[in-house]
Amino acid sequence: MKLRSARILAISIFFGSATLQASSLPKDSCFINEPVPDTVWQRMQGKSYKPNPHIGREDLRYLRVLHWDYDGKTHQGEMVCNKKIASKLVNIFRKLYEAKYPIQRMVLPDEYNADDEKQMRANNTSCFCYRPVAGSTKLSKHSLGLAVDINPLYNPYYKKRGSKVLIQPSNAAKYCNRNGKFPYKIDNQDLCYRLFIENGFSWGGAWKTMKDYQHFEFKGN
Repeated sequence: MKLRSARILAISIFFGSATLQASSLPKDSCFINEPVPDTVWQRMQGKSYKPNPHIGREDLRYLRVLHWDYDGKTHQGEMVCNKKIASKLVNIFRKLYEAKYPIQRMVLPDEYNADDEKQMRANNTSCFCYRPVAGSTKLSKHSLGLAVDINPLYNPYYKKRGSKVLIQPSNAAKYCNRNGKFPYKIDNQDLCYRLFIENGFSWGGAWKTMKDYQHFEFKGN
């Protein structure tokens, strides 16, 4: 059989706490867009997925992609998203990987029992999670798998109303000052920002009444 000419990886891939040797693994096999497998669907039940009239398994896709962390290690990440943006996300994450753009962690929210505060504190990048917008009963775009949060600990949600301030995650107050320098920071000069904007997403860091620096939301229907 004729071998494909894909560049061969000579790296170790880190998935969760496990290390997988991938010295003969074609890179293309590490950027996958597929229907949600049975094992993944079972993990999601009662956590990131709850029975609802708005979105079902057939509307979702399961992605596996490579990503670098800030220490220069390569990880195999996973994500569930709406099928409308699955190909876009695979292309975005492939370009981020090729540029060695740092993403610390990318596992399903189910690893944190779909607790948004816990996964943000862990700096976990994710997409689909059936839940309301913080502080309201309105469904988040994450509930439709049409929004992605990137490196959320260092790119927090911030809202001030009178004397009340809401920061998520709650331990990220020091990262609300966007004039500072720190790892994983997203701004409008950032490669991650540019790629998402080019692919039809809006950025929460540009919102007027609140800021959500981690958040990229697909503008299409």
